[in-house]
Order: sequence, then structure tokens, then C-alpha cells
Amino acid sequence: MGDSKNTIFKTALTLLGNFFIYLKKLLMTGLNYLSKRGPEKELNKPSDQSSAGSKQRKFFFFVMLFILLLTFINSVQEVQRDEIPYSQFIKLVKEAKIDKAVVTERYITGVIKSDDPKQPAKNFMTIPLWQNDLAQMMEQNKVDFVVRSSENWLTNLFFNWIIPMLILVLIWSWVMRRTAAGGAQSFLNLGNKIHIHQDTQAKITFDDVAGADSAKQELNESIDFLRTPEKFQKLGGRMPKGVLIVGPPGTGKTLLARAVSGEAQVPFFNISGSEFIELFVGVGAARVRELFEQARNQAPCIIFIDELDAIGRTRGGPVMIGGHDEREQTLNQLLTEMDGFDPSVGVVVMAATNRPEVLDKALLRSGRFDRQIVVDKPDLRDRIEILKLHTKGLTLAEDIDLSIVAKRTPGLVGADLANIANEAAIMATRVGHDKVEREDFESAIDRILAGPEKKNRVLNPEEKRRVAFHEAGHAMVAEHVPTGQPVHKISIIPRGVSALGFTLQLPVEEKFLSTEDELKDQLAILLGGRISEEIVLGSISTGAQNDLEKASEIARSMVCNLGMSKKMGPLTYGKRQQLQFLETEVSEYRNYSDETARLIDTEIMALVEEAETRAREIITANRPALEKLANLLQEKEVISRDEMLELLGR
Repeated sequence: MGDSKNTIFKTALTLLGNFFIYLKKLLMTGLNYLSKRGPEKELNKPSDQSSAGSKQRKFFFFVMLFILLLTFINSVQEVQRDEIPYSQFIKLVKEAKIDKAVVTERYITGVIKSDDPKQPAKNFMTIPLWQNDLAQMMEQNKVDFVVRSSENWLTNLFFNWIIPMLILVLIWSWVMRRTAAGGAQSFLNLGNKIHIHQDTQAKITFDDVAGADSAKQELNESIDFLRTPEKFQKLGGRMPKGVLIVGPPGTGKTLLARAVSGEAQVPFFNISGSEFIELFVGVGAARVRELFEQARNQAPCIIFIDELDAIGRTRGGPVMIGGHDEREQTLNQLLTEMDGFDPSVGVVVMAATNRPEVLDKALLRSGRFDRQIVVDKPDLRDRIEILKLHTKGLTLAEDIDLSIVAKRTPGLVGADLANIANEAAIMATRVGHDKVEREDFESAIDRILAGPEKKNRVLNPEEKRRVAFHEAGHAMVAEHVPTGQPVHKISIIPRGVSALGFTLQLPVEEKFLSTEDELKDQLAILLGGRISEEIVLGSISTGAQNDLEKASEIARSMVCNLGMSKKMGPLTYGKRQQLQFLETEVSEYRNYSDETARLIDTEIMALVEEAETRAREIITANRPALEKLANLLQEKEVISRDEMLELLGR
């Protein structure tokens, strides 16, 4: 019997220890919950709401503590029984000394009859070895027994119902707390993402923006309005509500908007169009309302929406299944806000996009984004100024001429020029130069325009010879046609994905138009490499694929769009639709007959054949010089203009 008492004592101690562990965890959880929801999180709430919420949490905490206490008491009551061997239990049953019994899956409990009426009955517990005739044996010996599950109702209720529900409540409470916190740390990213550039940050002004003089001039009016709005209001005028900055990627649209903020010295609200759209419907419209509300409270200020086309696309199209289109709701709210606020309060809405053709017409009407400023690709003068700005922090060699670098980069935008300056500094560091030299800029430009060198791609001697004659053919024709641009460099070093070599020409001056003669000369230059392979090597290769594509595109444009065919006349054929603003990608469909299509094909073929004949004549007449140039190119792999002119005796 002593062993049974020891077992009961150990079991009680174990349960008591487990209870205190659970109690400690619950207390820590409750304290953490109360501390996170303390006064610092409820500064903006009324005091009565805060106290009411605190009382509810305390009530919930004490209820859970009471349930744990009940569970512990119930468990302790269950273990206050003597544990007897199962063999003794069978013996007592056969002797009819068992009064009552409770049979469960894991154990049997009950009461042992006492021989002495003065002695109280004893409770017992035993771990059974299940046998089929146990119930029959107990029934024969008149034992009053019941069969129950192994868990009591309180334990079953607590662990099967209360604990899971408590976990769900805690998770939902955490979700709501994270959602209410907002900002970048918000759960499911539902917080507002309006960024205000404080005065402690470095201000960007127009001095930090090179080029774009016409855009600066128009934006100066917005600055004057933010500084001195009474000057406009005195004559009854008003500032345009919205300014839309349009231009190709990388031209500095966002930089110009921040420069306006720096010049006017006002708060700058910056948010991307894609940040309005989230998982749940209505979040985008709520953010628009919040954005304009904050702007009114801090007026005068600037609201800048980058990538406006993310939310401002033309409405319409297929209806979304299951509800309204979140993008359309956000756009409708933006239109409403721009109509609703008074421009005299000093809030200027600015936006930037490189795809104005997809914007909804309601955005572009007067009273909303009624002023559009185009920031085009920089010309030669602007590229020089941009390069000067981005090379201020570089240690340059004395012989560097930024105008030559600018001439080598026609069509590149400010972001590309900044990348070239940075790549030049990296190249100089890589080769161990003390200063950034001219060849570092040359390497950087080649990397940006043609791709990085593929030093592991080694051409066999036959391929190297073919590529050398191909590039020499381009250079030879370019130097002999009347309007050809001067050849600056020839290279047969593989670059990028598929380029095995290139011939770089630099324009003498910045041009915005091309004449018919210039286009025909360009066709001859493109076909010069292919003709050179055919004349010298006796066969052609796949290396001219890109040249043929460009030549076909130029010839078709001359016939169908530019009216440069006498047979077809000054007409355009085929309706062309520009897919992106300021880009060359177009779609086209026929609006002419099959007979006209045959005439178009004939004229295109005639232009290409004429260019091929001219290139063949130039290559044949200058074959000795061509072979010298190709041999030197195989030897050095890269030839500059000075080396080429010395070889040609010019």
C-alpha cells in the first residue's frame, strides 16, 4: 500500500508542476498582450474606450485562469485512489468485493467493499489487461459498473473546444493589431505607403538636373505658385490642378518632380501607382482618400504619383468575376479627389508615365491633368551637361573630352549616361588606373551599347577571318558613300548574346531628319558586310541576319510610309498604330489590294537590289584596302579610326 501512496504522490506532484508551467505561460502571454496593447498604442483613443478594452482583456484572462484551476482540481481528484495490480482486481471481482467500477479505455476505477462496517470503503485504480469475458465476470459477481471514455467532460471541453478557439482568437487579434499598425510592417501589406521627404534629407534642386531646359521652364510656374500663390490669384488666374510629366524611361521624370519640391521647399508626397492596388477591394480608393487628406493638412505641398498608368488605364473591357475592378475604383476615387479639392489651397498633383496613350481620357481633360510636359531624350548639348554632372565626383584624366563621349551616345537617356560614368570608374579600378581615362569610357560605352565582352567565347581561325571581312566590309562602304557617318571603331570581339563583332559610327552632328539619299546609303552600309563575305570568301553566312532585318525595315518604310517610291507615289500604305509612346514598336494591318501589295514588294526589292549593287561596286573597287583592313583586324581585334585612316592612306 506504501508503493501506491508514493505513486499517487508523484503523480500529484507531476500534475502540479505541469499546472504551474501552463500557468506561467498563460501569465506571460497575458502580460505581453496587455503590454503591446498598452497606453502607447492607445494615445489616439478616448480614455473610456481604453479602460473598457482593458477590463475586457482582464476578464478574459481571469476566466482562462479559472478554467485551468478547475481542470487541475478535477485531475487531482482522479488520482486520489490506491493503484492495485490487475490480478488483484480480478481476484476481488471473483470474491465479490468490488462495489462499483468505472471502465475506461485506459484504466478501471472503483470502490472496494470493506469487511469492517466501521472502516470506510477504499477507492482503487488499475491498468487493465483487456479480456473478452471481463464484463461477463463482473456481471456474474454483481458488480455495478459503467463504461466511459478515457477523458472527463471538463478535460474534453477544455482541450477540444476552448483551447482551439483561444488560439483562433489570439491569431485574429494579432492580425487586427498588425493591420491597424499600418506602414511597411502591416500584415497583408494593408498599411498606407505615403512617403514624405522631411527637411533633414538632402534637397534636390534644378541644379542637380542637367538638360531638360524646356521642362524646367514650365515647371518653374508650379514653383512660383507654391511660393507666391497670391501673384496668380490677384489677376483671377489659377494654377493647373495636375501636371503630367511624359517621357521615355530614364529621362529624369521623377528627378524633376523632386527638384520642384526642393525648389519650392514644401513637403513631397511620393507614391507609386502600383502601391494603391492591394489584395482587398477598396484599399486603393481608401489610400487615395488618405493621400489627399494628408496633403490638405500639410498644404502647400506636392503629390507625386509615379507610374500613373498602373491605375490610370482606360476603363472598360471584360467585367471581372465576383465584384468590381479594384483598379477602376481607385481611378474613380482619384478623379473625384482631383475634382473636389480647391487649387487655391496650394496642393499640386504631379504624375509621371511613359505610356500616356493608355491613360483614361477623364484623367487628361481640363481640370485634372490639364498640363502635359514632355521630357524627351537628351540631345548632344544636354548629354554633355549630364555627363559633366555625373562625373563631378570622378577623378578624370586631362585628355578626356566629354563631347566625344556624348557624340558616341546618341539616343541614350540620363540614366544610361550615369551608368556609363559609373562603369568607367569601375573599369579604371579594375585595370589599376589612378584616373579615369579615355579608354575606360570607351570600354564602358561598348559594354552598355553592345554588351559585355565574352572572353570565354573563342572563335576558330575561319570564323574569325569571316567576321573580320564582314566588319571591314561595313566600314569600307561607310567610308565611301556620300552621306555615311564616320567610322569610329571596328571590333571583332564577341559581345552580348549573339554579336560577334560591330562597326561603330559616330554622327558628325545631331540630326532629327533623314533624307532619301541618306537612307539609301544606310542600306548599302548594312549590306556591305554580306557582300564582302561573298566576294572575298566566296560564300555568305548567318552573320548578316540582323543587317538584313534592318535593311528590309528601312526599305519597307521608304515605300509604305515615307512616300520615297516614284511608282507608289506620295501615299502611305497600311495603317500603323504605335504601341508605346516615344517607342518604335508598331502594329500594322493592310488597307490596300493584292495588286498594290505586289507593287510594294517589287519596289522594296528594287531598293535592296540597288543598295546591294552599290555595295558590291565599292567592295570590288577597294578590295586591296579591304583585305589589309581585315588582316589588321584579325591581328589586333579592335581598330580605332586613326589606325584605319592610316592604313587607307587618308
